[in-house]
Amino acid sequence: MKKTICMFLAVMMILGLVACSPQNQETKEEFQPSLDNSTKCQITIAGGYDNFEALETEFEHFNEYYPGVEMKYTKVDDYNNMIGTVLNGNDAPDIYVNYSWMYGREQYKASIDHAEDLSDPSLKLDLDCIRENIILNTDDDTLPMVPVFSNTYGMLVNSDLFEKEGLKVPTTYKELVDVCKAFRDKGYKNPLMGFSNEETTSLFTLTIYPFFCGTVANDKDAVKKLNSLDKSAGEYMRPSLEKMEQFMKDCGVDLDACSKIEDNYDAVILRFFEGDVPMMTCSGDTVSGTKKRESRSEAFIAKPFKYTFAPVPMSDEGAYFLDMPNLQFTVNKDSSNLEMANEFMRFLITSQELNEMAQNKGLMSPTKDLSFDSMYAAFGKVPESAIMSPEVIGLTDDAVIQLRQAVYGVGTGAMTIDKAIAGFGTYTQ
Repeated sequence: MKKTICMFLAVMMILGLVACSPQNQETKEEFQPSLDNSTKCQITIAGGYDNFEALETEFEHFNEYYPGVEMKYTKVDDYNNMIGTVLNGNDAPDIYVNYSWMYGREQYKASIDHAEDLSDPSLKLDLDCIRENIILNTDDDTLPMVPVFSNTYGMLVNSDLFEKEGLKVPTTYKELVDVCKAFRDKGYKNPLMGFSNEETTSLFTLTIYPFFCGTVANDKDAVKKLNSLDKSAGEYMRPSLEKMEQFMKDCGVDLDACSKIEDNYDAVILRFFEGDVPMMTCSGDTVSGTKKRESRSEAFIAKPFKYTFAPVPMSDEGAYFLDMPNLQFTVNKDSSNLEMANEFMRFLITSQELNEMAQNKGLMSPTKDLSFDSMYAAFGKVPESAIMSPEVIGLTDDAVIQLRQAVYGVGTGAMTIDKAIAGFGTYTQ
């Protein structure tokens, strides 16, 4: 009996050791430095944020490998207009923030002219960890910038209210309409709200832009006409404008109540935190500010609740995931510390570091796996056929401005659908 027990325990110990061995555990791949770790220099990264705590955490991680490298983030006032001047000056940064919409625009030419080609295999950046549809497509197949955050449009969802009322977060347009009705029947005055005082990131753009992309994604002629602001291209907006008119009626969106939300960031978050709104449209940028504002909301402090972020299902087939790059990094090819700047990028552009930085910032990660972050997990469940990316479709900002203005006019009742279509090509920012 003793011998049998000993043999049994020995087998169990062996099995335990096998189960705990590195081959059977999911371990992170350790960064392998390629330069002399005693190197001393300063790397400056320039952007428009007032502070960038999430990036500074990455500096600390990088200094574990290169303690002599001083990492510094600097804010440039009026960034979009001033970055060209800064890059052409004596104190140009080693790495700087870039945006896809700057590509091909003369006033932002410096931001591309100073860019190193990050697709160069010798740099050994792990570009495969990033969702391909948000990587900038260029005319010459170079890669002047790499996404470090991504963005999308959707709605903050009060999970506790859905659970309390026995309702499920909608995944199709019919379900959205039914849920809004169900909440109204249960006494909720505003089942769905959003910012409506200006066209930029208004509830109208946030809900309809993904749907619009779905209507033109496979029509190259439509995209070409839309981008060239061809007058006849206005007709391509008709399905989206009709959908918006239908949505406002079907979901009973109260514009008077929405107009009391003063801005598309602080005010949107604080109104949602009052706890009586099941769904609040917003962008991923707005979501990034929720955690810090929990302590600023007396209502949320008194009665906290669980919340998440989900796509707004405007299609009968299901929700679209509008996948867009948010903030991108470019390496200044004229940097005096180019090797170390590239080393930091090689360190940063991995699933582990990008995911951690995104979580710390509260933004969506640009990596392929979104399941790690419960806030954005719903977007990771959207089928690939319903993921829409302006980078892939080829829509320019000029064309999107036309849609934004037209759908704002229709949504607020200031324009008929025909009048909004007739104005295509005349709308300005």
